[in-house]
Amino acid sequence: MPVYTVSTIYGDVPVTISERGSGRPVLLLHGGAGPDSVTGFADQLAARRPARVLTPVHPGFGGTPRPGSLDSISGLASVYGSLLAELGLTGVTVAGSSIGGWIAAELALAAPDRVGRLVLIDAAGLDSADHPIADFFALTPAEVAERSWANPAGHQIDLAGMTDAQRAVFAGNRAALLAYGGQAMADPSLAGRLAGIGAPTLVIWGEADRIVTPDFGKEYAAAIPGATFRLVPEAGHLPQLENPEAVLALFGEFAGSAG
Repeated sequence: MPVYTVSTIYGDVPVTISERGSGRPVLLLHGGAGPDSVTGFADQLAARRPARVLTPVHPGFGGTPRPGSLDSISGLASVYGSLLAELGLTGVTVAGSSIGGWIAAELALAAPDRVGRLVLIDAAGLDSADHPIADFFALTPAEVAERSWANPAGHQIDLAGMTDAQRAVFAGNRAALLAYGGQAMADPSLAGRLAGIGAPTLVIWGEADRIVTPDFGKEYAAAIPGATFRLVPEAGHLPQLENPEAVLALFGEFAGSAG
């Protein structure tokens, strides 16, 4: 399937966007693992459904530049709201993984006229006293892998085996993640504002996620009016990578129920 990638500017923010497929628009937002964490799923989603899938790279990730003034999740949501307006898109299914889910939730609040449906995949952002997010920046790469995957074998990050360019991208991703999400990866105001989301919402969670646990996900879903919560077996923090068939099935079920 052809994939078209363009780099453009929204306000003063350079954004690289890939597009594949045709049909109903889907904005798919990656998390701290970077754009590669949604690329394969975007390919499958576009191939299996009549969907025009847009996958932007958050500025600062994947070796892209990030303006110093862009340093918050709400700022990113504003950029993507402008993108949808520039493209003239409404009724968009906005889906996000990890901090991408946090961005998606903020976008649903900021641009309800653009967002038709919302899919949160192991989303960050909620400040939960009962089920706190793991202290990501205090974890070693090995500990991140152990907490992120149902089956961590083969997913270890070998910094020593990377090229200089790969290490630079890894460091840039980490710096961008810290700039956007902060040390806590949470916004104390978010829980109270989630009640303002009017779009039909599906909350998908890997049952083995130990970065943000399923109980955290249930708390997230409970804060959004009418949201549906679904667990994905044999998956951790990135179910779209570990069990894409299950996530695709949930997308299909949700699309059918939402009309």
